Amino acid sequence: MSHRAHLFSLRIGHALRESCLQEPYGGRRFARDLLAGVTVGIIAIPLAMALAIASGVAPQYGLYTAIIAGFVIALTGGSRLSISGPTAAFVVILYPIAQQYGLGGLLLATLMSGILLIMMAVARLGRLIEYIPDSVTLGFTGGIAVVIATLQIKDFFGLSVTILPEHFIGKLSVLAGHLPGWHWPSLLVALLTLAVMLLWPRLKTGVPAHLPAVVLASLATWLLNQQGLGIETISSRFSYQLADGSSGPGIPPVLPELVMPWLQPGPAGEPLVPSWQLARDLLPAAFAIAMLGAIESLLCAVVLDGMTGKRHSANSELLGQGIGNLIAPFFGGITATAAIARSAANVKAGAETPVAAMVHAVVVLAGLVLLAPWLAWLPMPAMAALLLVVAWNMSEAHKAVHLFRTAPVGDILVFLTCFSLTILFDMVIAITAGVLVAAVLFMKDIAEMTRITDISAQRRWLDAPLPPDWAVFKINGPLFFAAADRVFGELAGLSRGHRGVVLYMDGVSILDAGGLAALNRFVALCRKEGIAVMVADLQFQPLKTLARAGVQPEPGVLSFHPTLREALEQLNAMENPTTA
Repeated sequence: MSHRAHLFSLRIGHALRESCLQEPYGGRRFARDLLAGVTVGIIAIPLAMALAIASGVAPQYGLYTAIIAGFVIALTGGSRLSISGPTAAFVVILYPIAQQYGLGGLLLATLMSGILLIMMAVARLGRLIEYIPDSVTLGFTGGIAVVIATLQIKDFFGLSVTILPEHFIGKLSVLAGHLPGWHWPSLLVALLTLAVMLLWPRLKTGVPAHLPAVVLASLATWLLNQQGLGIETISSRFSYQLADGSSGPGIPPVLPELVMPWLQPGPAGEPLVPSWQLARDLLPAAFAIAMLGAIESLLCAVVLDGMTGKRHSANSELLGQGIGNLIAPFFGGITATAAIARSAANVKAGAETPVAAMVHAVVVLAGLVLLAPWLAWLPMPAMAALLLVVAWNMSEAHKAVHLFRTAPVGDILVFLTCFSLTILFDMVIAITAGVLVAAVLFMKDIAEMTRITDISAQRRWLDAPLPPDWAVFKINGPLFFAAADRVFGELAGLSRGHRGVVLYMDGVSILDAGGLAALNRFVALCRKEGIAVMVADLQFQPLKTLARAGVQPEPGVLSFHPTLREALEQLNAMENPTTA
Protein backbone atom coordinates (compact mmCIF):
# COMPACT_ATOMS: atom_id res chain seq x y z
CA MET A 1 0.00 0.00 0.00
CA SER A 2 1.38 3.42 -0.95
CA HIS A 3 2.28 6.08 1.62
CA ARG A 4 -1.24 7.58 1.81
CA ALA A 5 -3.32 4.78 0.33
CA HIS A 6 -4.56 3.78 3.79
CA LEU A 7 -6.48 7.06 3.93
CA PHE A 8 -8.58 6.30 0.85
CA SER A 9 -8.66 2.50 0.35
CA LEU A 10 -11.95 0.64 0.86
CA ARG A 11 -12.42 -3.11 0.68
CA ILE A 12 -14.21 -5.60 2.84
CA GLY A 13 -11.93 -7.69 5.03
CA HIS A 14 -8.94 -5.45 4.30
CA ALA A 15 -7.03 -6.30 7.48
CA LEU A 16 -7.60 -10.06 7.18
CA ARG A 17 -6.56 -10.11 3.52
CA GLU A 18 -3.44 -8.06 4.15
CA SER A 19 -2.23 -9.97 7.22
CA CYS A 20 -3.29 -13.53 6.38
CA LEU A 21 -3.43 -13.75 2.59
CA GLN A 22 -0.82 -11.29 1.35
CA GLU A 23 1.58 -12.34 4.12
CA PRO A 24 2.44 -15.98 4.98
CA TYR A 25 0.22 -17.34 7.76
CA GLY A 26 1.32 -20.51 9.46
CA GLY A 27 1.18 -22.42 12.71
CA ARG A 28 3.47 -20.10 14.65
CA ARG A 29 1.39 -17.01 13.89
CA PHE A 30 -1.85 -18.89 14.61
CA ALA A 31 -0.48 -20.00 17.99
CA ARG A 32 0.27 -16.37 18.89
CA ASP A 33 -3.20 -15.28 17.74
CA LEU A 34 -4.78 -18.14 19.68
CA LEU A 35 -3.03 -17.23 22.93
CA ALA A 36 -3.85 -13.54 22.54
CA GLY A 37 -7.48 -14.26 21.64
CA VAL A 38 -7.97 -16.48 24.70
CA THR A 39 -6.38 -13.84 26.93
CA VAL A 40 -8.53 -10.99 25.64
CA GLY A 41 -11.65 -13.18 25.58
CA ILE A 42 -11.28 -13.86 29.31
CA ILE A 43 -10.78 -10.14 29.90
CA ALA A 44 -13.84 -9.26 27.81
CA ILE A 45 -16.42 -11.49 29.56
CA PRO A 46 -16.96 -9.46 32.76
CA LEU A 47 -16.39 -6.16 30.95
CA ALA A 48 -19.03 -6.93 28.32
CA MET A 49 -21.54 -7.83 31.02
CA ALA A 50 -20.79 -4.73 33.10
CA LEU A 51 -21.06 -2.42 30.08
CA ALA A 52 -24.39 -3.94 29.04
CA ILE A 53 -25.75 -3.35 32.55
CA ALA A 54 -24.45 0.24 32.48
CA SER A 55 -26.19 0.70 29.11
CA GLY A 56 -29.52 -0.25 30.65
CA VAL A 57 -29.95 -3.83 29.37
CA ALA A 58 -29.40 -7.34 30.73
CA PRO A 59 -25.77 -8.57 30.86
CA GLN A 60 -26.14 -11.30 28.24
CA TYR A 61 -26.62 -8.64 25.54
CA GLY A 62 -23.11 -7.38 26.17
CA LEU A 63 -21.82 -10.92 25.65
CA TYR A 64 -23.85 -11.24 22.44
CA THR A 65 -22.23 -8.01 21.25
CA ALA A 66 -18.70 -9.24 21.92
CA ILE A 67 -19.50 -12.54 20.18
CA ILE A 68 -21.30 -11.40 17.03
CA ALA A 69 -19.94 -7.91 16.44
CA GLY A 70 -16.49 -8.87 17.72
CA PHE A 71 -16.23 -11.68 15.16
CA VAL A 72 -17.86 -9.90 12.20
CA ILE A 73 -15.86 -6.66 12.57
CA ALA A 74 -12.59 -8.60 12.80
CA LEU A 75 -13.58 -10.51 9.66
CA THR A 76 -14.60 -7.46 7.61
CA GLY A 77 -12.71 -4.48 9.09
CA GLY A 78 -9.54 -2.59 8.28
CA SER A 79 -7.51 -2.65 11.51
CA ARG A 80 -5.44 -5.76 12.18
CA LEU A 81 -5.51 -5.96 15.95
CA SER A 82 -8.62 -4.07 17.06
CA ILE A 83 -10.93 -5.86 19.49
CA SER A 84 -14.52 -4.73 19.08
CA GLY A 85 -17.41 -5.03 21.50
CA PRO A 86 -19.40 -2.89 23.93
CA THR A 87 -17.39 0.07 25.22
CA ALA A 88 -17.78 2.59 28.02
CA ALA A 89 -17.93 5.51 25.60
CA PHE A 90 -21.40 4.46 24.41
CA VAL A 91 -23.01 4.27 27.85
CA VAL A 92 -23.91 7.96 27.86
CA ILE A 93 -25.84 7.47 24.59
CA LEU A 94 -27.27 3.98 25.02
CA TYR A 95 -28.64 4.29 28.54
CA PRO A 96 -31.24 7.00 27.67
CA ILE A 97 -32.29 5.06 24.55
CA ALA A 98 -32.81 1.87 26.57
CA GLN A 99 -34.84 3.78 29.18
CA GLN A 100 -37.08 5.43 26.60
CA TYR A 101 -37.41 2.77 23.88
CA GLY A 102 -36.43 -0.48 25.59
CA LEU A 103 -34.12 -3.15 24.22
CA GLY A 104 -35.93 -3.19 20.87
CA GLY A 105 -35.39 0.54 20.35
CA LEU A 106 -31.73 0.24 21.30
CA LEU A 107 -31.16 -2.58 18.84
CA LEU A 108 -33.00 -0.70 16.09
CA ALA A 109 -30.88 2.42 16.71
CA THR A 110 -27.76 0.24 16.54
CA LEU A 111 -28.90 -1.24 13.22
CA MET A 112 -29.49 2.26 11.83
CA SER A 113 -26.05 3.36 13.03
CA GLY A 114 -24.54 0.43 11.15
CA ILE A 115 -26.13 1.67 7.94
CA LEU A 116 -24.79 5.17 8.60
CA LEU A 117 -21.27 3.81 9.21
CA ILE A 118 -21.37 1.92 5.92
CA MET A 119 -22.47 5.11 4.16
CA MET A 120 -19.58 6.98 5.78
CA ALA A 121 -17.17 4.31 4.56
CA VAL A 122 -18.51 4.43 0.99
CA ALA A 123 -18.21 8.23 1.06
CA ARG A 124 -14.54 7.80 2.09
CA LEU A 125 -14.97 9.79 5.30
CA GLY A 126 -12.45 7.75 7.29
CA ARG A 127 -9.77 10.43 7.08
CA LEU A 128 -12.05 13.00 8.78
CA ILE A 129 -10.71 11.80 12.12
CA GLU A 130 -7.74 14.04 11.33
CA TYR A 131 -9.96 17.11 11.69
CA ILE A 132 -11.13 16.45 15.26
CA PRO A 133 -8.83 18.29 17.71
CA ASP A 134 -7.40 16.50 20.74
CA SER A 135 -9.11 19.02 23.02
CA VAL A 136 -12.51 17.91 21.64
CA THR A 137 -11.71 14.21 22.08
CA LEU A 138 -10.37 14.69 25.60
CA GLY A 139 -13.38 16.85 26.50
CA PHE A 140 -16.12 14.46 25.50
CA THR A 141 -14.32 11.32 26.75
CA GLY A 142 -13.80 13.06 30.10
CA GLY A 143 -17.46 14.03 30.20
CA ILE A 144 -18.53 10.49 29.36
CA ALA A 145 -16.32 9.19 32.17
CA VAL A 146 -18.09 11.49 34.66
CA VAL A 147 -21.52 10.30 33.47
CA ILE A 148 -20.48 6.63 33.71
CA ALA A 149 -19.08 7.15 37.21
CA THR A 150 -22.31 8.88 38.27
CA LEU A 151 -24.39 5.92 37.06
CA GLN A 152 -22.30 3.54 39.21
CA ILE A 153 -22.99 5.34 42.51
CA LYS A 154 -26.29 3.48 42.94
CA ASP A 155 -24.76 -0.02 42.89
CA PHE A 156 -21.48 1.03 44.51
CA PHE A 157 -23.30 2.15 47.66
CA GLY A 158 -26.20 -0.31 47.33
CA LEU A 159 -28.80 2.46 47.11
CA SER A 160 -32.48 1.58 46.71
CA VAL A 161 -32.99 3.71 43.59
CA THR A 162 -35.32 2.29 40.97
CA ILE A 163 -35.24 4.92 38.20
CA LEU A 164 -32.76 7.75 37.61
CA PRO A 165 -33.85 10.97 35.86
CA GLU A 166 -32.67 11.60 32.32
CA HIS A 167 -30.59 14.71 33.03
CA PHE A 168 -27.34 14.81 34.98
CA ILE A 169 -28.40 17.34 37.62
CA GLY A 170 -31.54 15.30 38.29
CA LYS A 171 -29.44 12.15 38.69
CA LEU A 172 -27.20 13.86 41.24
CA SER A 173 -30.22 15.14 43.15
CA VAL A 174 -31.86 11.70 43.38
CA LEU A 175 -28.61 9.95 44.31
CA ALA A 176 -27.84 12.54 46.98
CA GLY A 177 -31.31 12.10 48.43
CA HIS A 178 -30.85 8.31 48.71
CA LEU A 179 -27.24 8.39 49.89
CA PRO A 180 -28.09 8.33 53.63
CA GLY A 181 -29.62 4.89 53.03
CA TRP A 182 -26.37 3.35 51.81
CA HIS A 183 -25.90 -0.41 52.27
CA TRP A 184 -22.63 -1.14 54.07
CA PRO A 185 -22.16 -4.74 52.80
CA SER A 186 -22.48 -3.54 49.18
CA LEU A 187 -20.02 -0.75 49.85
CA LEU A 188 -17.62 -3.24 51.45
CA VAL A 189 -17.69 -5.48 48.36
CA ALA A 190 -17.25 -2.47 46.06
CA LEU A 191 -14.26 -1.21 48.05
CA LEU A 192 -12.71 -4.71 48.07
CA THR A 193 -13.05 -4.84 44.27
CA LEU A 194 -11.59 -1.38 43.91
CA ALA A 195 -8.65 -2.18 46.21
CA VAL A 196 -7.77 -5.33 44.28
CA MET A 197 -8.07 -3.46 40.96
CA LEU A 198 -5.63 -0.80 42.18
CA LEU A 199 -3.15 -3.03 44.05
CA TRP A 200 -3.02 -6.16 41.88
CA PRO A 201 -0.93 -4.60 39.03
CA ARG A 202 1.93 -4.08 41.52
CA LEU A 203 2.36 -7.87 41.70
CA LYS A 204 3.20 -7.90 37.96
CA THR A 205 1.67 -11.33 37.43
CA GLY A 206 0.43 -10.64 33.90
CA VAL A 207 -3.13 -11.52 34.99
CA PRO A 208 -5.55 -8.60 34.36
CA ALA A 209 -6.55 -7.00 37.65
CA HIS A 210 -10.29 -7.21 37.17
CA LEU A 211 -10.28 -11.03 37.06
CA PRO A 212 -9.00 -11.62 40.62
CA ALA A 213 -11.05 -8.59 41.70
CA VAL A 214 -14.40 -10.04 40.59
CA VAL A 215 -13.48 -13.53 41.86
CA LEU A 216 -12.64 -12.26 45.35
CA ALA A 217 -15.69 -9.98 45.33
CA SER A 218 -17.92 -12.92 44.38
CA LEU A 219 -16.50 -15.03 47.22
CA ALA A 220 -16.97 -12.16 49.68
CA THR A 221 -20.53 -11.63 48.46
CA TRP A 222 -21.36 -15.32 48.88
CA LEU A 223 -20.04 -15.29 52.45
CA LEU A 224 -21.90 -12.11 53.36
CA ASN A 225 -25.12 -13.26 51.73
CA GLN A 226 -24.91 -16.46 53.81
CA GLN A 227 -25.44 -14.12 56.75
CA GLY A 228 -28.54 -12.69 55.09
CA LEU A 229 -27.01 -9.31 54.21
CA GLY A 230 -28.72 -9.08 50.81
CA ILE A 231 -25.98 -7.96 48.40
CA GLU A 232 -27.37 -7.84 44.86
CA THR A 233 -25.88 -10.14 42.24
CA ILE A 234 -26.57 -10.63 38.56
CA SER A 235 -28.81 -13.61 39.42
CA SER A 236 -30.87 -11.62 41.95
CA ARG A 237 -31.41 -8.65 39.61
CA PHE A 238 -31.71 -10.29 36.19
CA SER A 239 -33.65 -13.26 34.89
CA TYR A 240 -34.37 -14.75 31.49
CA GLN A 241 -37.07 -16.68 29.69
CA LEU A 242 -36.31 -18.91 26.72
CA ALA A 243 -38.47 -19.58 23.69
CA ASP A 244 -39.48 -22.99 25.09
CA GLY A 245 -40.93 -21.28 28.17
CA SER A 246 -38.14 -22.19 30.55
CA SER A 247 -36.72 -19.42 32.71
CA GLY A 248 -34.06 -18.85 35.31
CA PRO A 249 -32.03 -16.26 37.18
CA GLY A 250 -28.93 -14.60 35.74
CA ILE A 251 -28.05 -15.08 32.08
CA PRO A 252 -29.23 -17.81 29.68
CA PRO A 253 -26.58 -20.48 28.91
CA VAL A 254 -27.58 -20.68 25.24
CA LEU A 255 -26.34 -19.35 21.92
CA PRO A 256 -27.70 -16.00 20.75
CA GLU A 257 -30.78 -16.49 18.57
CA LEU A 258 -31.82 -14.73 15.37
CA VAL A 259 -34.63 -12.32 16.29
CA MET A 260 -35.76 -9.23 14.41
CA PRO A 261 -34.65 -6.21 16.48
CA TRP A 262 -38.12 -4.65 16.49
CA LEU A 263 -39.59 -7.86 17.95
CA GLN A 264 -37.48 -7.45 21.07
CA PRO A 265 -39.16 -5.87 24.13
CA GLY A 266 -39.93 -2.17 23.94
CA PRO A 267 -40.30 0.25 26.85
CA ALA A 268 -43.48 -1.47 28.09
CA GLY A 269 -42.16 -4.99 27.51
CA GLU A 270 -44.11 -5.41 24.27
CA PRO A 271 -42.49 -5.64 20.82
CA LEU A 272 -42.05 -2.35 18.98
CA VAL A 273 -44.27 -1.43 16.05
CA PRO A 274 -41.95 -0.43 13.17
CA SER A 275 -42.91 2.91 11.62
CA TRP A 276 -41.36 5.89 9.89
CA GLN A 277 -42.07 7.96 12.98
CA LEU A 278 -40.10 5.53 15.15
CA ALA A 279 -37.22 5.63 12.67
CA ARG A 280 -37.28 9.43 12.70
CA ASP A 281 -37.31 9.47 16.50
CA LEU A 282 -34.32 7.13 16.65
CA LEU A 283 -32.33 8.79 13.85
CA PRO A 284 -30.57 11.41 16.05
CA ALA A 285 -29.49 8.66 18.45
CA ALA A 286 -28.34 6.48 15.55
CA PHE A 287 -26.33 9.38 14.14
CA ALA A 288 -24.71 9.96 17.55
CA ILE A 289 -23.85 6.26 17.81
CA ALA A 290 -22.36 6.23 14.31
CA MET A 291 -20.29 9.36 14.91
CA LEU A 292 -18.94 8.14 18.24
CA GLY A 293 -18.34 4.66 16.80
CA ALA A 294 -16.35 6.14 13.93
CA ILE A 295 -14.28 8.35 16.21
CA GLU A 296 -13.65 5.61 18.79
CA SER A 297 -12.74 2.89 16.28
CA LEU A 298 -10.43 5.12 14.22
CA LEU A 299 -8.73 6.51 17.32
CA CYS A 300 -8.15 2.95 18.47
CA ALA A 301 -6.70 2.04 15.06
CA VAL A 302 -4.35 5.04 15.22
CA VAL A 303 -3.17 3.99 18.70
CA LEU A 304 -2.54 0.43 17.48
CA ASP A 305 -0.63 1.73 14.46
CA GLY A 306 1.67 3.54 16.85
CA MET A 307 2.17 0.38 18.91
CA THR A 308 2.80 -1.97 15.96
CA GLY A 309 4.19 0.18 13.15
CA LYS A 310 1.43 -1.09 10.82
CA ARG A 311 -1.12 0.92 8.84
CA HIS A 312 -4.88 0.51 9.12
CA SER A 313 -7.34 1.30 6.33
CA ALA A 314 -9.66 3.92 7.83
CA ASN A 315 -12.55 3.49 5.38
CA SER A 316 -12.32 -0.31 5.50
CA GLU A 317 -12.48 -0.13 9.31
CA LEU A 318 -15.61 2.03 9.11
CA LEU A 319 -17.08 -0.52 6.71
CA GLY A 320 -16.34 -3.38 9.10
CA GLN A 321 -17.78 -1.46 12.04
CA GLY A 322 -20.90 -0.73 10.00
CA ILE A 323 -21.38 -4.36 8.98
CA GLY A 324 -20.85 -5.53 12.56
CA ASN A 325 -23.41 -3.09 13.95
CA LEU A 326 -25.81 -3.99 11.15
CA ILE A 327 -25.70 -7.74 11.87
CA ALA A 328 -25.31 -7.84 15.67
CA PRO A 329 -28.79 -6.43 16.52
CA PHE A 330 -30.42 -9.41 14.81
CA PHE A 331 -28.77 -11.60 17.47
CA GLY A 332 -29.37 -9.31 20.43
CA GLY A 333 -26.07 -7.45 20.17
CA ILE A 334 -26.03 -3.80 21.22
CA THR A 335 -23.71 -1.13 19.83
CA ALA A 336 -20.08 -2.16 19.31
CA THR A 337 -16.89 -0.37 18.43
CA ALA A 338 -13.17 -0.94 18.83
CA ALA A 339 -12.14 -0.95 22.50
CA ILE A 340 -8.77 0.71 23.05
CA ALA A 341 -7.93 -1.08 26.32
CA ARG A 342 -8.83 -4.56 25.03
CA SER A 343 -7.09 -3.90 21.73
CA ALA A 344 -3.92 -2.79 23.53
CA ALA A 345 -4.07 -5.96 25.66
CA ASN A 346 -4.40 -7.92 22.41
CA VAL A 347 -1.18 -6.36 21.08
CA LYS A 348 0.68 -6.96 24.35
CA ALA A 349 -0.46 -10.60 24.35
CA GLY A 350 1.31 -11.12 21.02
CA ALA A 351 -1.53 -11.02 18.46
CA GLU A 352 -0.53 -10.66 14.83
CA THR A 353 -3.75 -10.76 12.78
CA PRO A 354 -7.56 -10.33 13.07
CA VAL A 355 -7.73 -14.07 13.84
CA ALA A 356 -6.97 -13.14 17.47
CA ALA A 357 -10.14 -11.02 17.63
CA MET A 358 -12.16 -13.89 16.16
CA VAL A 359 -10.74 -16.25 18.79
CA HIS A 360 -11.70 -13.69 21.44
CA ALA A 361 -15.31 -13.84 20.21
CA VAL A 362 -15.30 -17.66 20.35
CA VAL A 363 -13.91 -17.56 23.92
CA VAL A 364 -16.72 -15.20 24.99
CA LEU A 365 -19.20 -17.59 23.34
CA ALA A 366 -17.72 -20.52 25.28
CA GLY A 367 -17.91 -18.47 28.48
CA LEU A 368 -21.59 -17.76 27.86
CA VAL A 369 -22.48 -21.41 27.27
CA LEU A 370 -20.23 -23.03 29.88
CA LEU A 371 -19.90 -20.45 32.65
CA ALA A 372 -23.37 -18.85 32.78
CA PRO A 373 -24.28 -20.35 36.20
CA TRP A 374 -21.05 -19.01 37.73
CA LEU A 375 -21.27 -15.63 36.00
CA ALA A 376 -24.66 -15.16 37.66
CA TRP A 377 -22.88 -14.91 41.02
CA LEU A 378 -21.04 -11.73 40.05
CA PRO A 379 -22.05 -8.99 42.54
CA MET A 380 -23.49 -5.71 41.29
CA PRO A 381 -21.23 -3.58 43.57
CA ALA A 382 -18.20 -5.27 41.98
CA MET A 383 -19.54 -4.46 38.51
CA ALA A 384 -19.94 -0.84 39.60
CA ALA A 385 -16.37 -0.72 40.95
CA LEU A 386 -15.08 -2.27 37.75
CA LEU A 387 -16.83 0.41 35.67
CA LEU A 388 -15.49 3.15 37.92
CA VAL A 389 -11.98 2.04 37.03
CA VAL A 390 -12.94 1.85 33.34
CA ALA A 391 -14.35 5.39 33.56
CA TRP A 392 -11.17 6.69 35.21
CA ASN A 393 -8.97 5.06 32.56
CA MET A 394 -11.04 6.40 29.66
CA SER A 395 -11.02 9.92 31.12
CA GLU A 396 -7.24 10.15 30.51
CA ALA A 397 -7.02 12.64 33.36
CA HIS A 398 -3.25 12.95 33.00
CA LYS A 399 -3.67 14.22 29.44
CA ALA A 400 -6.31 16.71 30.57
CA VAL A 401 -3.97 18.01 33.30
CA HIS A 402 -1.15 18.32 30.76
CA LEU A 403 -3.47 20.21 28.43
CA PHE A 404 -4.37 22.69 31.18
CA ARG A 405 -0.69 23.24 31.97
CA THR A 406 0.69 23.62 28.45
CA ALA A 407 -2.07 24.32 25.90
CA PRO A 408 -3.20 27.75 24.67
CA VAL A 409 -6.30 29.27 26.25
CA GLY A 410 -8.35 28.41 23.15
CA ASP A 411 -7.71 24.67 23.51
CA ILE A 412 -8.65 24.81 27.19
CA LEU A 413 -11.89 26.60 26.27
CA VAL A 414 -12.70 23.89 23.70
CA PHE A 415 -12.00 21.16 26.28
CA LEU A 416 -14.25 22.78 28.89
CA THR A 417 -17.01 23.28 26.31
CA CYS A 418 -17.02 19.61 25.27
CA PHE A 419 -16.60 18.36 28.84
CA SER A 420 -19.47 20.37 30.31
CA LEU A 421 -21.90 19.90 27.40
CA THR A 422 -21.33 16.11 27.41
CA ILE A 423 -22.26 15.99 31.08
CA LEU A 424 -25.17 18.43 31.01
CA PHE A 425 -26.68 17.61 27.61
CA ASP A 426 -25.34 14.94 25.27
CA MET A 427 -22.33 13.97 23.21
CA VAL A 428 -23.68 15.17 19.84
CA ILE A 429 -24.20 18.69 21.13
CA ALA A 430 -20.81 18.56 22.85
CA ILE A 431 -18.84 17.43 19.79
CA THR A 432 -20.69 19.81 17.46
CA ALA A 433 -20.13 22.78 19.75
CA GLY A 434 -16.53 21.77 20.44
CA VAL A 435 -15.62 21.45 16.77
CA LEU A 436 -17.33 24.76 15.97
CA VAL A 437 -15.56 26.58 18.80
CA ALA A 438 -12.25 24.99 17.77
CA ALA A 439 -12.83 26.02 14.13
CA VAL A 440 -13.68 29.62 15.07
CA LEU A 441 -10.64 29.90 17.35
CA PHE A 442 -8.45 28.38 14.64
CA MET A 443 -9.72 30.90 12.09
CA LYS A 444 -9.08 33.68 14.59
CA ASP A 445 -5.50 32.50 15.07
CA ILE A 446 -4.93 32.17 11.32
CA ALA A 447 -6.49 35.58 10.67
CA GLU A 448 -4.19 37.18 13.22
CA MET A 449 -1.20 35.72 11.38
CA THR A 450 -1.94 37.88 8.32
CA ARG A 451 0.23 40.96 8.55
CA ILE A 452 1.06 44.08 6.54
CA THR A 453 4.63 45.39 6.46
CA ASP A 454 5.77 48.65 4.93
CA ILE A 455 8.95 47.71 3.04
CA SER A 456 9.30 51.00 1.15
CA ALA A 457 12.70 51.72 2.65
CA GLN A 458 14.03 48.16 3.04
CA ARG A 459 16.97 47.40 0.73
CA ARG A 460 16.30 43.69 1.10
CA TRP A 461 13.47 44.05 -1.42
CA LEU A 462 14.12 47.43 -3.09
CA ASP A 463 17.34 48.19 -4.93
CA ALA A 464 16.61 51.89 -5.38
CA PRO A 465 14.51 54.56 -3.66
CA LEU A 466 10.84 54.77 -4.63
CA PRO A 467 9.38 57.76 -6.47
CA PRO A 468 7.88 60.40 -4.17
CA ASP A 469 4.52 59.56 -2.57
CA TRP A 470 4.73 55.86 -3.45
CA ALA A 471 4.87 52.95 -0.96
CA VAL A 472 5.38 49.21 -1.10
CA PHE A 473 3.41 47.03 1.33
CA LYS A 474 4.17 43.34 1.81
CA ILE A 475 1.21 41.14 2.81
CA ASN A 476 1.94 37.85 4.60
CA GLY A 477 -0.77 35.33 5.33
CA PRO A 478 -4.09 34.14 3.89
CA LEU A 479 -6.60 36.75 2.77
CA PHE A 480 -9.83 35.00 3.70
CA PHE A 481 -13.06 36.41 5.10
CA ALA A 482 -11.85 36.49 8.71
CA ALA A 483 -8.71 38.54 7.90
CA ALA A 484 -9.34 40.40 4.66
CA ASP A 485 -11.52 43.26 5.96
CA ARG A 486 -9.00 44.10 8.67
CA VAL A 487 -6.02 43.90 6.31
CA PHE A 488 -7.50 46.06 3.55
CA GLY A 489 -8.92 48.44 6.15
CA GLU A 490 -5.37 48.94 7.43
CA LEU A 491 -4.13 49.31 3.85
CA ALA A 492 -6.74 52.00 3.16
CA GLY A 493 -5.44 54.01 6.10
CA LEU A 494 -1.79 53.52 5.16
CA SER A 495 -2.41 54.43 1.51
CA ARG A 496 -3.98 57.84 2.14
CA GLY A 497 -1.76 60.69 0.99
CA HIS A 498 0.08 58.51 -1.56
CA ARG A 499 -0.07 58.71 -5.33
CA GLY A 500 0.23 54.94 -5.57
CA VAL A 501 0.99 51.73 -3.71
CA VAL A 502 2.60 48.43 -4.65
CA LEU A 503 1.09 45.34 -2.97
CA TYR A 504 3.75 42.64 -2.73
CA MET A 505 1.65 39.44 -2.33
CA ASP A 506 4.08 36.56 -2.63
CA GLY A 507 3.19 35.60 0.97
CA VAL A 508 -0.56 35.36 0.27
CA SER A 509 -1.42 31.70 -0.26
CA ILE A 510 -5.22 31.99 -0.18
CA LEU A 511 -7.68 34.57 -1.51
CA ASP A 512 -11.31 33.53 -0.95
CA ALA A 513 -14.56 35.27 -1.87
CA GLY A 514 -14.39 37.45 1.24
CA GLY A 515 -10.82 38.44 0.41
CA LEU A 516 -11.78 39.20 -3.18
CA ALA A 517 -14.66 41.43 -2.05
CA ALA A 518 -12.35 43.30 0.35
CA LEU A 519 -9.75 43.77 -2.41
CA ASN A 520 -12.42 45.15 -4.77
CA ARG A 521 -13.57 47.61 -2.10
CA PHE A 522 -9.98 48.73 -1.55
CA VAL A 523 -9.44 49.25 -5.30
CA ALA A 524 -12.72 51.21 -5.52
CA LEU A 525 -11.56 53.46 -2.65
CA CYS A 526 -8.18 53.99 -4.37
CA ARG A 527 -9.92 54.82 -7.64
CA LYS A 528 -12.02 57.41 -5.86
CA GLU A 529 -9.00 58.98 -4.16
CA GLY A 530 -6.76 58.80 -7.22
CA ILE A 531 -4.34 56.21 -5.84
CA ALA A 532 -2.78 53.74 -8.29
CA VAL A 533 -2.53 50.10 -7.15
CA MET A 534 0.15 47.73 -8.48
CA VAL A 535 -0.21 44.06 -7.45
CA ALA A 536 2.97 41.98 -7.65
CA ASP A 537 3.92 38.31 -7.34
CA LEU A 538 0.54 36.61 -6.98
CA GLN A 539 0.59 32.90 -6.10
CA PHE A 540 -1.45 30.40 -8.10
CA GLN A 541 -4.60 30.21 -5.95
CA PRO A 542 -5.13 34.00 -5.60
CA LEU A 543 -4.38 34.43 -9.31
CA LYS A 544 -6.93 31.72 -10.15
CA THR A 545 -9.54 33.40 -7.92
CA LEU A 546 -9.03 36.78 -9.62
CA ALA A 547 -9.21 35.18 -13.06
CA ARG A 548 -12.46 33.34 -12.26
CA ALA A 549 -13.94 36.59 -10.94
CA GLY A 550 -13.00 38.38 -14.17
CA VAL A 551 -10.84 41.01 -12.47
CA GLN A 552 -9.01 42.97 -15.18
CA PRO A 553 -6.20 45.58 -15.11
CA GLU A 554 -7.47 49.17 -15.18
CA PRO A 555 -5.08 51.77 -16.60
CA GLY A 556 -4.04 54.28 -13.99
CA VAL A 557 -5.87 52.39 -11.23
CA LEU A 558 -4.99 48.68 -11.10
CA SER A 559 -2.19 46.65 -12.69
CA PHE A 560 -0.69 43.20 -12.15
CA HIS A 561 2.97 42.18 -12.37
CA PRO A 562 4.66 38.77 -12.21
CA THR A 563 7.37 39.87 -9.74
CA LEU A 564 8.11 42.76 -7.43
CA ARG A 565 11.21 43.62 -9.50
CA GLU A 566 9.13 43.93 -12.68
CA ALA A 567 6.55 46.06 -10.87
CA LEU A 568 9.27 48.45 -9.64
CA GLU A 569 10.87 48.62 -13.09
CA GLN A 570 7.48 49.48 -14.58
CA LEU A 571 6.96 52.12 -11.89
CA ASN A 572 10.36 53.72 -12.59
CA ALA A 573 9.64 53.69 -16.31
CA MET A 574 6.35 55.50 -15.68
CA GLU A 575 7.97 58.08 -13.40
CA ASN A 576 11.07 58.61 -15.57
CA PRO A 577 10.00 58.08 -19.21
CA THR A 578 13.10 59.76 -20.65
CA THR A 579 15.40 57.45 -18.66
CA ALA A 580 13.46 54.44 -19.84
